[in-house]
Amino acid sequence: MLRARGALDKLVVDVQDFPTPGVVFKDITPVLADHAAFEAVVVALAQAGRDADGRPVVDKVVGMEARGFILAAPVALALGAGFVPVRKAGKLPRGAHAESFALEYGEATLELHHDAVAPGDRVLLVDDVLATGGTAAATRRLVETCGGIVTGLAVLMEIAFLEGRGLVSDLPCTALLTI
Repeated sequence: MLRARGALDKLVVDVQDFPTPGVVFKDITPVLADHAAFEAVVVALAQAGRDADGRPVVDKVVGMEARGFILAAPVALALGAGFVPVRKAGKLPRGAHAESFALEYGEATLELHHDAVAPGDRVLLVDDVLATGGTAAATRRLVETCGGIVTGLAVLMEIAFLEGRGLVSDLPCTALLTI
């Protein structure tokens, strides 16, 4: 995890006033472009889906649109688990559950295919940032609506002052970098 943290400290770029004035966007594209950094991040995030002996303990890894997809898919491969995308409203081609929530700079709705998670599936949620917690909490509700069991949340970074961990406080949460 230290290797991943060092890469994040060095490569994440702050972008002022994006997507709206007053927001400092954390651009992770330099991390993704650096093979060693990206690999370190995937390995560190995948640890959240392993037991103390290093064995995978999840059936599915759920990634939230859009940057969560980039991280969750290779984490799922590392764990030998399936990858499930949670999409913005209207992006899925078949029947889906929907959940609306507040963001740090607006509102959004996420959707998950009805059959994406089977009852009893153990699920790790993966995203790039834990901010207000709305995305993670909405995704958790979607997984639970399907009958899945959310075992944890793993994020690249947590913006602590927004107190998002409070919305998912009963879940084990792994943040590679807390700011």
